[in-house]
This record gives sequence, structure tokens and C-alpha cells, in this order.
Amino acid sequence: MDLVSLTIDGVQVQVPAGTTVLEAARLANIQIPTLCYLKDVNQIGACRMCLVDTGARAFAAACVMPVSPNMVVKTNTPAIREARKVNMELLLSNHDRKCLTCVRSRNCELQTLAEELGVRDVRFEGKRNEYPIDDSSPSVVRDPNKCIQCRRCIAACGNVQKIGVIGTVGRGFNTLIEPAFDQKLGEVGCVNCGQCIMACPVGALREKDNTEEVWAAIGDPNKHVVVQPAPAVRVALGEEFGMPMGTRVTGKLAAALRRMGFDRVFDTNYGADLTIMEEGTELLSRIQNGGVLPMITSCSPGWIKYIETYYPEFLPNLSSCKSPHEMLGAVIKSYYAEKNHIDPKDIFVVSVMPCTAKKFEAKRPELSNNGLQDVDAVITTRELARMIKEAGIDFVNLPDEEFDPLLGESTGAGAIFGATGGVMEAALRTVADILEGKDLDAIEYTAVRGIEGVKEATVNVGGKEIKLAVAHGTGNAKILMEKMKKGEADYTFIEVMGCPGGCVTGGGQPIVPARERMAADPRVVRAKAIYEEDKALPERKSHKNASVQKLYDEYLGKPNSHKAHELLHTHYVDRSASR
Repeated sequence: MDLVSLTIDGVQVQVPAGTTVLEAARLANIQIPTLCYLKDVNQIGACRMCLVDTGARAFAAACVMPVSPNMVVKTNTPAIREARKVNMELLLSNHDRKCLTCVRSRNCELQTLAEELGVRDVRFEGKRNEYPIDDSSPSVVRDPNKCIQCRRCIAACGNVQKIGVIGTVGRGFNTLIEPAFDQKLGEVGCVNCGQCIMACPVGALREKDNTEEVWAAIGDPNKHVVVQPAPAVRVALGEEFGMPMGTRVTGKLAAALRRMGFDRVFDTNYGADLTIMEEGTELLSRIQNGGVLPMITSCSPGWIKYIETYYPEFLPNLSSCKSPHEMLGAVIKSYYAEKNHIDPKDIFVVSVMPCTAKKFEAKRPELSNNGLQDVDAVITTRELARMIKEAGIDFVNLPDEEFDPLLGESTGAGAIFGATGGVMEAALRTVADILEGKDLDAIEYTAVRGIEGVKEATVNVGGKEIKLAVAHGTGNAKILMEKMKKGEADYTFIEVMGCPGGCVTGGGQPIVPARERMAADPRVVRAKAIYEEDKALPERKSHKNASVQKLYDEYLGKPNSHKAHELLHTHYVDRSASR
């Protein structure tokens, strides 16, 4: 490896050739401010906050400037500080500065940087653009008045997710970031994944807020309000209360939900175990009876909308299973309602999800029974955190509590749904036992774990070779879909998650500022906590969940039965016309 020596603020640094000045400075523990930069996503030098003096005639953007031998870099001169401050004031001059009422207040990179640069006034007040807010999507709200045109959202949508439904429109002072041809976000091929929100440094993109709807239901004496949190929520929620990334807060989560006033606190992990029973049985049936293969998982709504929109020819490959929270919603409004003599019309099901696409999913007419939606409202991890704070609950000091019995019991297999590869591994734990006809001790399929974009593995269970593939993020899913189009995908089973890293970094999770992402990768840290949750549970295979077994014994009969299909399975829609 060729190394390059340079000096940054008097510090001698040696880095590999091709390293940028920004990366070299951070390796030397020298902080250079950034705004448009997002590691591995957006490196375009647009905001000019990372300006440095390299001795050239003009200052250079450190995020795109490669190091050179014997380069001398200055990052903290009076001229550099003034240039950054001027650039910040120019950004603020056309920014909607209603910080106190902004959803990103105190977690806004623009706000933080303005404070650090000592900006106390804006010297360049003048004409300010005013644009309507685009709330046409059920998941994502666009506020162009807060946009600083860093283009991080464009990079996340186009370069990472490979969808590209937003871009630059207009020129100069009238430049906007939006869909082409004056379309709204709800009118184009957006898959509602929310990765644009995760990339945005300010409040220009946010989830559509459903908290008031949930508070209203809780306050309605005629409503029986049931809540269910997803696996990934319990390894991220603590971050919203100052706890270290990846802290497991399962017990505090259950306690907080109970104190908020929900009538029952169940667990989506139960729904995940139920999904494995149905999906694993479906996979075995397809293998043994010549069904459509490869079978592809169907629990990620961003992925489902992606395949419906961009690869509808492969809809027959999708598992017909509803996603875990939709399955549990259906069970709550049938089995649970009957056992407790409650009219399903009076039950209001709230899902706490790491995902903005779940908001779209919950409104799909295909996910209903007897005229009632399986899930009535979806809130993100961030929305739940705001509600807990609004309720005055001291989250950090809450005692640990359990989920309510019956539909609150789960296994480690249900927990790992939150990480990429988790659905595949959970399914294998059950399918392997069935094919081998015994309780296997080896249950950790590490080949499908990790953050590599596309993972492939072959496992031998019950004398059968099963070829697997796992992809996370629709950009990586596209690689698999193109292989299928070319007839090169001889897989048996494919897992796809719509978000990079899976649910742990879904579009509704706590937003980690770009600077902090340099120090720790949320995909890795939160996934590690997911697998710790798995190991901490007494049962780690979905078919060992006694409450799920009871559901089949008392109500459904067996996996993939007629009644199970009525409640727990669905169909899909060709949405290619919206591309």
C-alpha cells in the first residue's frame, strides 16, 4: 500500500494514497466541519463548509480533495473561519428558521454547525423563497423551505437505493430538490423507505406524523387500544433519550407503552414467530410440490412496493405472507377479540415501527379482514420517543416490565427479524428442524449475517441443498432482480429488506448525524444488540413459541390452513404504471 505523508495544522500524518484531506484529518483527530458530506453516500463538496487552505490560490473542499505528498493543510485560520461563517449565513438567509417548532430541533446538523461556527446573526437577509409543503405521501413529508440543497437525499435515493425519484429542478436561486415535472412524492415511484429522511441533515424531510391520531384513540373510552413494537425499535429507542447506540431497552419499552395508556402491550416479535410458521411452511410446500422458486420474503413493505413498481413480473415469487405486524393485527382483531368478547370494530391497533413504509402498508386495502384494516395506525421509533417525552415519562429510569401474555411472548428467532439476514436465519432454524425431523443444536447461520450488500450461501438440511441469497437496500435488491431476469439466479430462497442494514436502520429510526456515523456504523452496532436479544431469550426457534402453538391449536388449525390463509396471507399489486 502506497502511503502519503502530509502535514495538517502542524501534525504529521501518513495515509494511503487516494485518501481525502477530510479523511486524513479525522484519522489525525482533527475535526473539519461538514454539511453535505455523508460517508459512502454523498461526497460532492457542495456546501463549502469543509474549506481548507492547501496553499493554492483558492480554498479547497476537504471532502473531495485527495492528499498529495508533502501537502501542508491549514484548517483553522481566520480566513478559513470567516469563509465558513459566510457560507453558513448564506445558507441561513434562505432557510425557514423556525427551529423551536421543527421536528429536527436539537438534532439538526445545520443548527449544530451554526452554533459551533459562532453564527449569531445573518448579514445577508433578502428575498426568501416560499414553497408549499408536499404531504402527498402517506409516509414522507417534504418541506422545501427547510432544504439547504446538500443533495444527500438525492444520493441516498439514487445512488444507494437506485430509485432516483427526486433530483434538482430549476437553476440558481430557484433550484429545488423534488420529483421531476412538478409531480408530488405521492405520485411517483417512491417506495416510502424513508432513507432520504435518514440522509437529510435538517428538517426538509420528515415522516408523516400520526401521534395525534394515536393520542386520540388512547383518550377515547370506547376504544380498546392495543400496541405492538417491532424488533428493531428496542435496540434504537434508547438513543432518543441519550443512551448509547445499540442499548437494549426492551423492558423499559414495555413499561413506557403501558404508562402511556395503551390497554394491551403486545409484541411484534410474536408476529415474527407466526410469520416463520407460515412462511417456512409455504417454502417447504413450494420445494416439495414444484411451486414458484425462488421464494422471496414479503415482510419489508418498502421492498414490496419496489418489486410491485419496478419488477412486477416477479410478484409470483413473493411469499404470500403478510408482514409480522400485519399478521399480529389480524390476530388481535379476530382470535384475541373473540377470546376477550370485544367487538373488533372497537379495537384500535397501533404498530411502533422502525419503518416509514409501514405507514403506507397499513393503508393497503389488501391488508384487511371483514372491512377492518389489520393495523389502524403506525408510528415510528422517533414518533414514539416524542410521545414518551410529551407524556413526561422518565424513560431512562423506568423499571423493566414484560409484554402482556398471550400475544406478547416471542423467541430469539422473532427478535432477529430486525437485522438483515434475520428472516432467512429464523426461517432456517424452523425449516431445518422439520426436514431433519429433530431438534437441532446448531441454529446460528452466520453466513447470512453482516452488512455485505448481497450475501449468498448454500445449506444442507434434511439431505436437501438449499441455495440462499440475502440483500438489503433496494439498490442491492436490484442486483438480484437483474440476475433473475437473465436467468442466472438458481436460488431456493431470497430475503430482501428495503433499507440498507435492514430494519435496524429503517427510515423511522433515530437519525444519527453524519459526524457520529464516522465513529460508529448504526447497521453494525444495532444488529449486534439484536443478536444479543436473541441469545438472551429462553427459546430461539419460532416453532417453539408456546403461545403461537396455542393459537394454532385453538384457532388456526395448522400453518397454511384455510383459516390461516384468510387471516395471515395477502396478494400484491402491479404498480409499474407509477414509474
